[in-house]
Amino acid sequence: MNIGFVGLGIMGSPMAANLLKAGYVVTGYDVSAARVEQLAELGGKPATGVVDAVAGADVVITMLPDSPQVEEVAPLVVEYGKPNLLYIDMSTIRPETSRQVARRAKAAGVRALDAPVSGGERGAIDGTLSIMVGGEPEDVEAAAPVLGRLGTTVVHVGPAGAGQTVKAANQLVVGGIYGLVSEAIVLLEASGVDAGPGLDVLAGGLAGSRILDLKRHTMLRREFAPGFRIDLHHKDMGIAVAAAREAGVSLPLTGQVAQLVAAARAQGHGSLDHSALLKVIERLNG
Repeated sequence: MNIGFVGLGIMGSPMAANLLKAGYVVTGYDVSAARVEQLAELGGKPATGVVDAVAGADVVITMLPDSPQVEEVAPLVVEYGKPNLLYIDMSTIRPETSRQVARRAKAAGVRALDAPVSGGERGAIDGTLSIMVGGEPEDVEAAAPVLGRLGTTVVHVGPAGAGQTVKAANQLVVGGIYGLVSEAIVLLEASGVDAGPGLDVLAGGLAGSRILDLKRHTMLRREFAPGFRIDLHHKDMGIAVAAAREAGVSLPLTGQVAQLVAAARAQGHGSLDHSALLKVIERLNG
């Protein structure tokens, strides 16, 4: 099976590499020539542009930063993809954008899925992502072998756009937990308690989470190398707030977390990992 892969960033590059390891023929494109070259060194085929990556592909995967990039690339996928192409957009974007892409794709005979992911760079590298898929059941079934190489949890959550709505819910929970872990660290340290053993206890109890498992040690060391940048989480919180407005529901904690993430970005931490919310909480406390 030939796979066209567009978007070889922090997440896309290891995902494409895992597909190569699984034996797929992967033709990749990114605006960064260095990333395309890196894929070629792993055995992938370099593409000169989106159209080149799409040509002859049985499956096209896009992993792009935001809705505008998907809105730019999706028409090319639909126009130049072969009949019955399976198009899997794994970017995190607005649900309405995914619904629009699906409508246009269906009209052109292309099967489109929105399949955003959770698990960060580590999950992308290890092939253990959680993937929430929106689209037609038969298309999700057709995509299952490919998605199974990228994640260990692959769930069909509803029609087109549903994957993006679930991802918005994921991001508001992740942001909230980072904020609370940050507050816990500040409280423990200000109280003269060793935060290391303190967080170890939290991680082993009801307060335990994947974030505590994976990030508590780097947060305590104030190491914020990006696995998922504040800039991107800021974008995602905007999607969550907009989704709440569209659904007509009040999510007050989500609004507060969105403001904390916005503050982190305003303070110049946009390129840091989203665990850098700790820096915002510390600044609030002098």
